[in-house]
Amino acid sequence: MKRDSLITLTAAGLFCRQGGFYIDPWRPVDRAVVTHAHSDHAYRGSKHYLVTKEGEELARIRLDPEATISTLPYGRKKDINGVKVSFHPAGHILGSAQVRVEYRGEVWVVSGDYKLTPDPTCAPFEHVRCHNFITEATFGLPIYRWPPPEQVFGEISGWWRRNQEKGKASVIFAYSLGKAQRVLAGIDRSIGRIYTHGSVERLTQAYRRAGVDLAPTTYAGGVANKKEFVGSLIVGPPSAQATTWLRRFGTHSTGFASGWMLVRGARRQRAIDRGFVLSDHADWPELQTAIKETNAETVYVTHGFSEEVVRWLNENGMNAVPLKTQFVGDDAPELLDEESEGMAAPVLTEEGGKPLPKWKV
Repeated sequence: MKRDSLITLTAAGLFCRQGGFYIDPWRPVDRAVVTHAHSDHAYRGSKHYLVTKEGEELARIRLDPEATISTLPYGRKKDINGVKVSFHPAGHILGSAQVRVEYRGEVWVVSGDYKLTPDPTCAPFEHVRCHNFITEATFGLPIYRWPPPEQVFGEISGWWRRNQEKGKASVIFAYSLGKAQRVLAGIDRSIGRIYTHGSVERLTQAYRRAGVDLAPTTYAGGVANKKEFVGSLIVGPPSAQATTWLRRFGTHSTGFASGWMLVRGARRQRAIDRGFVLSDHADWPELQTAIKETNAETVYVTHGFSEEVVRWLNENGMNAVPLKTQFVGDDAPELLDEESEGMAAPVLTEEGGKPLPKWKV
């Protein structure tokens, strides 16, 4: 990034000097424009926040109670010191957005985290043309290609049903913000009762108030008779896996919903019974499509397999540059708060245990 660019990288994060604001800063600043409510993008401590209207309640849950939060609906432009700013759906979680920044005819888009896969819990991704595009690369390798969501939800429902027939509870671990709600939207709710961890329930209620249709749930901590858990589905955050929280459910089977479950060994790494390939990030084909549709002159690639994506883009005739930020994606261990915990990317191997070449499809 050049020093005179419309958006530059500083110690506090991505900064628009002309507008006097930061986008997803990782340190407290005076004015922050936030793409979504995951903790590596919605950092606490800033004086003023601008978020999407659709993501307002999630932002108020995740940020400081005293924070001053303003909102802007998708597609509406706001003038900040002569710079035009607008939010456009990112398809990542409820209220997630790409930030379009325009000044004197120059347009930048900061994508935050995104996916193109249809998702009933949030607005669908919108392609936005720009001169410079900042993209994530959480799953930026050709091996990452997501199965159809309906197939994955069918697998989860089938697993739950089989456990129920055996008199077992089914405990599925899914990130409290975004992933858990996708599970609740896609599961076969006719199978039985569904219970939730406290961190999941609080955010799920916010989704319901936003009009998202989710399966009925009950807070697991409020259940006195543990026999009620037999044959049920319990949705909890990954951080609860190694705690005494699991003991209340008696005989149970565990599952984990994550894009990392596509990789051999990831299930063993998490010490779970079943892995389900479900991600709120773009897979390899979606990354290519999103980047191509921007028609950007320069693509800046951050968090994930950024160097590999940059190399591929440059080898295929595009101008790409790695961008070292502190964003990690909601599937990474650096997110320490309970509501966005995650796991490290598993080691990629092929038969015989040899490392898998990064560009082997």
